[in-house]
Amino acid sequence: MSLLRLPEPFDFDLSTRRFRAFGTDLANRLVDGALHRAIAGRDVRIRAARGGVDVSPLDAETRPVVRKLLGVEFDLASFYAWALERQPVLTDLTVKLAGFRPPLQPDPFEALVTSITAQQVSLFSAVAIRNRLIQRLGTQVGEAWAFPTRARVAAASEADLVAVGLTRRKAEYTIGLARSDIDLHGLAELDDDDVRARITALRGLGPWTAEWFLARHLARPHAWPAGDLALRKAADVLYGVEVNSLGALLHPFQNLSAHYMLTGSLVP
Repeated sequence: MSLLRLPEPFDFDLSTRRFRAFGTDLANRLVDGALHRAIAGRDVRIRAARGGVDVSPLDAETRPVVRKLLGVEFDLASFYAWALERQPVLTDLTVKLAGFRPPLQPDPFEALVTSITAQQVSLFSAVAIRNRLIQRLGTQVGEAWAFPTRARVAAASEADLVAVGLTRRKAEYTIGLARSDIDLHGLAELDDDDVRARITALRGLGPWTAEWFLARHLARPHAWPAGDLALRKAADVLYGVEVNSLGALLHPFQNLSAHYMLTGSLVP
């Protein structure tokens, strides 16, 4: 057993729920209770374990990716304490979802393509399209599937992407992103506003995509995807206020608040 210790609290089932909530996610595949992710050409199996997760193989290459994937960057203890003091609605959610660490997308290119596939379609449709994209341009590694690399997508044709279910316009956006000169890994060194500016300068990538990139790849605490329809509905149901106004009230934990509000609407 190779134990990767994680900060408490941590609930493996809640934290990986997104990978099965809208259909099987081939890039983050749950098989017999274990999460499989392709990392550096290897099928990495992640299982719940006392004190953290059992990771096989666990080494210098896989450790940081698994930590990122499982949302170790989030400070749940401080978020829970803040909610208890100031936000009764969120306190109820932190009790209901105790130990939920929002999973992060370890790779920036994958994170942006994931957002493109989810534009203006249901999440069930988006997952199905991504799975077909992965099967067409990615690589199977054991139980896991490696998401298509930026180079592989850059070499693809629009017809390749339309064939998996993307609209022609989304195919153009995806290939345009892959062929652009933007330094995706370098975005982590920029502040939030600069990240937003760099992403929205790309064709087809707007504020919604930029905000989810900040939230689900960079784990920025103030990320608040106010343009997200599901979040707008959750804000209305839980608080009865407009989503932009709510974002200011939830400072400095907008990102975690958004994840808890959205997940809370899915968990009975």
